[in-house]
Amino acid sequence: MSTEARRVQLQDSLNRTREAIADACERAGRPRDAVRLVVVTKTFPALDAATLVELGQADLGENRDQEAAPKAAELARRGLEPVWHFVGQLQRNKARSVAAYADWVHSVDRASLADALDKAAAAHGRRLSALVQVSLDGDTARGGVAAADVEPLAAHLASLDSIDLKGVMAVAPIGWDPAKAFALLAESSAAVRRVDPAATEVSAGMSGDFREAVAGGATMVRLGRNVLGEREPMA
Repeated sequence: MSTEARRVQLQDSLNRTREAIADACERAGRPRDAVRLVVVTKTFPALDAATLVELGQADLGENRDQEAAPKAAELARRGLEPVWHFVGQLQRNKARSVAAYADWVHSVDRASLADALDKAAAAHGRRLSALVQVSLDGDTARGGVAAADVEPLAAHLASLDSIDLKGVMAVAPIGWDPAKAFALLAESSAAVRRVDPAATEVSAGMSGDFREAVAGGATMVRLGRNVLGEREPMA
């Protein structure tokens, strides 16, 4: 596919996706612009990411630092400055790298990671917006903090100098009714708002369940294939 044909394809799919999100907001009785689209560009080339930014898509997401860091560097080389969202599980030894380019980290699920990100952000002279990742089914091995530990972790994040506590993030567990999952996430959101009433962001909803997430109060949805198409299997 030529570069221009791909650009047209991305514009069309971006328009359709934005309209679908706006319609979901309307059906939920919310303003049509109540939910931010984060396009997850993992496994797609930097050229796609750059084209999306040129088409007016401000927010891009990645879930692996080894792919995200060079992609962010390439867009910066092109003079493009999207808002980068790191949405995957994150090890402490990657905190310094992620803090150099990410504006948001959606997957903070332990105090030690929060501390590493805070230290790294300070070293880079930056501030990071952070979300507490919640494990809705309690299986923290797949990432996320148990619901009972959300408020203490939020309080820890709120105490850090280079981190701004913004809200919560979760992935609906496989096999769950998405509406049930996002209702539970709303309870965790309330717990975080007890720590900081301004921490109102809710990152929820992917390609298969974003409509239910919007109905459940999401303020950000993380979509990839809706905009970019099907991904190639990862090696």
